[in-house]
Formats: sequence, structure tokens, C-alpha cells
Amino acid sequence: MTRPARLVVIAGTATEVGKTWVAARLAGHLTGCGAMVAARKPAQSFDAGAGPTDADVLASATGVEPGTVCPAHRWYELPMAPFMAADALGRPPLLLHDLVAEIAWPEEAVDVGLLETAGGVRSPITTDGKDTVDLAAALCADLVVLVAAAGLGAINGVRLCLTALTAVPVAVFLNRYDPVDDLHRRNLAWMQDHCPEAQFVTTIDQLAGVVIHDGRPCTG
Repeated sequence: MTRPARLVVIAGTATEVGKTWVAARLAGHLTGCGAMVAARKPAQSFDAGAGPTDADVLASATGVEPGTVCPAHRWYELPMAPFMAADALGRPPLLLHDLVAEIAWPEEAVDVGLLETAGGVRSPITTDGKDTVDLAAALCADLVVLVAAAGLGAINGVRLCLTALTAVPVAVFLNRYDPVDDLHRRNLAWMQDHCPEAQFVTTIDQLAGVVIHDGRPCTG
């Protein structure tokens, strides 16, 4: 088993900002560009019966079984942070080194490995309080894609996350960005001027370019 040539962590400023949608669309776009892509999620919690899980969506986007994306014993059927759900369900604690050790990439060479986290950047993932910052460091990630809302609250959420993500390059994806929305345009312009530590993109094509072409558009 080999590490992906590019290991990209898909994170969010908060929960429900569209991390899974972005990861799935990015996987499909990169595949269309000819890249070998794999997606993983170390642990997931969900509302049982509420529709496809994140692992289901990522599995569909990459042509594998959901249990390949997220190990079956890391599926927690309660809509809480995974470590809280594990505790509420009476299951063993989540520890960072266990989650990292369980991430299994394909045997064949992978150009881009997408790893989706849970919750926001500083939301604890494990029982001992480790978060996305710790996970990205443990994985030696090449890039963090920070998914953020484009409207009200975008600047605050992005800036808070960037203060934590100082050890790895960051690309901020403004989800549901509408170029005719004045607030969206002003938010983007302000952050581009005041947050030089990150790249800002608003389309999957632009994001794919950052991931594999150093910013050049990827048009499959």
C-alpha cells in the first residue's frame, strides 16, 4: 500500500457546509482529468435512515464500496461528533493513531487521495480532543481544502480556521458562490486582499487546478 502522490484533506469551517458534496464533485472532476483518485473518511456519524451517508456518497463518486471509504466499525448511527456518538453507543473510544492506522489506500498508485474530516476544523474528532489540525499533521497532508459558506459569516469562519491551519497549504473553497451576489463578491475580494496565506476558489474546476496543476484549470 502506498501513500497518494497528493494527499488532500477536505475540511470545513463548520458542519453542514458541503464538505462531502465538494469532495465528491472534486473526485469526479479529477477522474475526468485522467487522475487516479481515492476518497476516505476515517469515521462518520449520521442519522440512521436519513439518506445516504458521507461514505455512501464518496463511494459512489469513486466507484468503490462504502466500507472501503470508511471502515464499518467506524460508522456511528447518531448525529453527534463521532467520538460522542461512540460513547453514547457504548463503543470503544476513538484515538487518533488508530484512525490514521486504519486509513487504507489502494495498492495501485493513487494520484490524489481525498480525506474528508468531520465537523469544523477545531471540532474534536477523537476522545482525547484531537481535531482536523492534528489529523492533517499526522497524515503529513499536502493540502487542506477548507470548505466555507460564501455569504454572511464567511470571513469570520475562514479567518478563525486559517489561524489554526498554519502548518499546511490551504485552499479555501467558497461553496455555493454566486458571482452576481454582491455580498459573495465582496467577501471573496476582502479575503483575497487580507488572507494571503490561502488560495481562494469558487468552482470545482478551479479547485482541481489547485490540487493537481498548481492553480491551472483542470478541464477534462
